[in-house]
Amino acid sequence: MKAYVLNEPGDAAQLEIKELQVPQPGHDEVLIRVKAISINPVDVKTRGGQGFYGRLKALDPLILGWDIAGTVEKAGEGVTSFKPGDDVFGMVNFPGHGKAYAEYVTAPAGQLALKPGNISFEEAAAATLSALTAYQVLVKQAAVKAGQSVLIPAASGGVGHYAVQVAKYLGARVTGTSSAKNRDFVLSLGTDEYQDYNQTDLDRKVKNFDFVFDTVGGENIDRSLPLVKTGGTLISIPTVLSDDLLAKAKGLDVKAFFYLVSSDGESMKEIAALLEKGIVKSHVSAVFPFEEMAAAHRAVESGRTIGKVIVTV
Repeated sequence: MKAYVLNEPGDAAQLEIKELQVPQPGHDEVLIRVKAISINPVDVKTRGGQGFYGRLKALDPLILGWDIAGTVEKAGEGVTSFKPGDDVFGMVNFPGHGKAYAEYVTAPAGQLALKPGNISFEEAAAATLSALTAYQVLVKQAAVKAGQSVLIPAASGGVGHYAVQVAKYLGARVTGTSSAKNRDFVLSLGTDEYQDYNQTDLDRKVKNFDFVFDTVGGENIDRSLPLVKTGGTLISIPTVLSDDLLAKAKGLDVKAFFYLVSSDGESMKEIAALLEKGIVKSHVSAVFPFEEMAAAHRAVESGRTIGKVIVTV
C-alpha cells in the first residue's frame, strides 16, 4: 500500500510517499480501505516538530493522521460490531499513532461508527476529530443546556463550525465570531448573533456568557475570560492554561481549563446520528487527491480555510 512517512520534522515537503505492507487487524480491530482523510491543524503542527511529534518521533515508520472514512476490508476475531463491506468513520488512536495517511488503516472497532448512507466519505472524514472535539466539550465537559449563552470564537473553522451546530442542537443561544469575509457562513450555521473578531470594541459588545469555547488559544483566552459570567466556564482546546490565567479565572469566579479530545466510538455514534438527521452538517472547503497531501497541508497551514480540508484516497 501507499502511505506518507515523515522522516524528520519540517515543511510539507517532508511528507514522503512510500510503499509499505498492508497492516493486519488485531483481535479487536478492523482493517479499513481508506476513502477520505481529514487534515487538522494538529497534523500540521506535528509535521513541523510541535504538536505530538515528541511522543511519536521514535516510531518507524512515522505515519501522520488520525481522521479517516472508508470501508471495512477485514475484521479481527473479537469484532462483532462491523463486518467486511461496512462503511465506517472515526478518529483513530488519538493522540497516539493513528497512521491515517495511508491506503489501508487498522483501527480499534470501539473507536468507529457506521457512516450514514446519506453523507459522502469526504463529509464523514471531516466529522471526526473536529466534530468529536465539539461534541465532547459541549456535551460531556461543559454540559451546555437549553437557554444558556455560548460564545464560539473562530466559528468558521473546523471545530468552530461543528461547535455552533452542536450548541444550537443543545438549545443554547450562540454567538459566533470570525473575520468579516466569513460572516455569511457563520450566520448560515444558525448562530443567533455574529461578531467580527477584528473589531476593537468587541469586548464591550459581547459578554456575560455561560460558556466560552476557546478554539483559538493564546491571547484569545485572556481576552475571553472577562466575557464569562460569574460561575461560568471557559474551555480551551489549543492552549494549556498558564498559572497566571488560572489565577485570573479564579479571581473572576470562572471555571477554566484545557481539554484534549480522545478517540471515542460511542460519541462517534452520536455524531453519526446527528449527521444522518441533518442536524449537523460538514462543510468541506477543499478536497485534494492523495498525491497532493503536501498541498492539503499548506492549505490548512495558511489559516485561511473555512470548515474542513479533505484528502481523497
